[in-house]
Amino acid sequence: MAKKILIVDDEDLIVRVVSIRLENSGYKVESAYDGEEGLSKVKKFMPDLAIIDIGLPKVDGNILCELIKSDEKTKHIKVIMLTGKKLVGDIEKSFSSGADAYVSKPYEWDRFLEKIKSLIG
Repeated sequence: MAKKILIVDDEDLIVRVVSIRLENSGYKVESAYDGEEGLSKVKKFMPDLAIIDIGLPKVDGNILCELIKSDEKTKHIKVIMLTGKKLVGDIEKSFSSGADAYVSKPYEWDRFLEKIKSLIG
């Protein structure tokens, strides 16, 4: 059975490009465009991995990550923060929110895919 990935990003182009690439790699993909929708989809879709942008409308990506990791039903979900933020403080905040990995935009697809495979196969 295909592993499930949820992409939460407010940039439509990023969602579409990453979705297509992940589907072509054999993953089942869902998407959300803000933190509230992301949390709702996490609970319905129960992905193996959530790829989350930090700068989301409604609920910030780091808060979304904390909400996922603090809930008994969803804490097993792996989280990759995919963001344009590159400051050490941003990275530290994401890891303290429970992120399993941090990938900066622009990213190199092969490395990004390797990171995904290392987390969920």
